[in-house]
Amino acid sequence: MLSRGKELFLAMLIYVVTMTVLLMSVYRFLENWHWSEFNFFIAGALVFLVAIGWGYVLTAIIFAPKKQMEDTLTTLTKDIVHELNIPLSTINANTSMLKKTVVDEKSLKRLQRIEDASVRLKKLYDELVYSLHKEMKQIAKEKFDVAVLVKERIAIFEEQKRNPFKLVLASYEIEVDKIGFEQMLDNILINAMKYSDKDAPITVTLKEHVLYIEDKGLGMTTAELLRVHERYFQGDEKKDGEGIGLALVKEYCDNENIAIQLHSEKGIGTSVSLDLIKVHL
Repeated sequence: MLSRGKELFLAMLIYVVTMTVLLMSVYRFLENWHWSEFNFFIAGALVFLVAIGWGYVLTAIIFAPKKQMEDTLTTLTKDIVHELNIPLSTINANTSMLKKTVVDEKSLKRLQRIEDASVRLKKLYDELVYSLHKEMKQIAKEKFDVAVLVKERIAIFEEQKRNPFKLVLASYEIEVDKIGFEQMLDNILINAMKYSDKDAPITVTLKEHVLYIEDKGLGMTTAELLRVHERYFQGDEKKDGEGIGLALVKEYCDNENIAIQLHSEKGIGTSVSLDLIKVHL
């Protein structure tokens, strides 16, 4: 299926070619039948009417079905998202009530696991809603403290009991697409963990408007570094993943006016820097 940009280009190309042929025909008509104000008026009126009619036809053929499909998809998505939220709310309400009455330690642990799973499900739900809204309309920017958000995301990764994290963070407020920022940060952290030994520390530092994520992992060659933002490129194909994480990171940073730089050395590690000065409050 053609993208909206390609559809617009195709429609414009068809319209321009058609109108060019029509204008050339009118020119030949005027040339053969001699120029006069009356002929000019008739020809101009004809071209004007044809231009309006042909433009309407192109719009109806190319854009009307897509608009109808998008409206149907929007309605269906809202209904599905609403229905997903109901059982999630029910789970949270009932686990909270049960925790007040259950005293058995084993049962409390089970309830805690259910509660933790519902929190993760809520996160997935929020990301689903975010992705759908992003496709349908522009996402509103939010104000938040980078240090707080980084600590929240790293706390989730620390539950995996894998790499240790070293944090050097100070309060720093920015205004961007928050969920997109979380996803971007998660992608960088996941890459740092994936390409590092399990006991290798990952350092996250925020200083002078720049957020640094540094690992002591496999690192990359210059050739790999040049291709790292390409979709589906993976430096190590033995590792799990689709190779689109850093491509999405670059796309988000470009959209939000965040300058991103990568420094890496094979066998030494990788450092990712995010310059937040242009989104700082």
